[in-house]
Amino acid sequence: MPIISFANPKGGAGKTTSALILATQLAEHGAKVAIIDADPEQWASLDGKPSNISLVGGVTEDTIVDAIEDQSRICQFVIIDLEGTASLMVANAIGMSDLVLIPIQGSSMDARGGAKTIRLLKNQSKMARRVIPHRVVFTRTSAAVRSRALKNVQSQLEANGIEVCRTHIVERAAFRDLFDFGGTLTTLDDTRVSNIDKAIVNASNFAGEVVSILKKIEDA
Repeated sequence: MPIISFANPKGGAGKTTSALILATQLAEHGAKVAIIDADPEQWASLDGKPSNISLVGGVTEDTIVDAIEDQSRICQFVIIDLEGTASLMVANAIGMSDLVLIPIQGSSMDARGGAKTIRLLKNQSKMARRVIPHRVVFTRTSAAVRSRALKNVQSQLEANGIEVCRTHIVERAAFRDLFDFGGTLTTLDDTRVSNIDKAIVNASNFAGEVVSILKKIEDA
């Protein structure tokens, strides 16, 4: 079953938010999903989440490979929220992944963190003697305006032949409130959280694109 890692050594790039969005969207469409929380901060939470999502925490560089293998046998999707360092645990998870998503905000600092991840990916690809598919996904972008910094980062990625997800994770209160209120986007209270409907569309588009990428990888 597909193993999807979210990786970027730059903290605050949106790894956990993106991982939760993808996991809840897949679960709401009936998939059995495991989230492996490999971030020492343990930001991921299953409060109020569907019963077909399971959370595995407390993994180390010695146990993460077994954890991934165990969950891949019983779940349709395994989503790994990696720690914000270029560690052996991160390298091991990347080496086992069917797809690595690299969340970055539209800034040069996040882009440098993404570049470190891509270098690690290339090294792991050489060691595994296979191409490890990966995409950059922009997070916390404005729904209205694309900043000059974001456009600059996009052009740099394109110039270096790095594939980027078409769907950006837009800055929405609903995504932040998944951590505060728990549940999923569809269970949030629209009297307390604004623009839930727009967040759901954004999340659905992102999950749909990820599934499409996985299908292309499988068919290749």
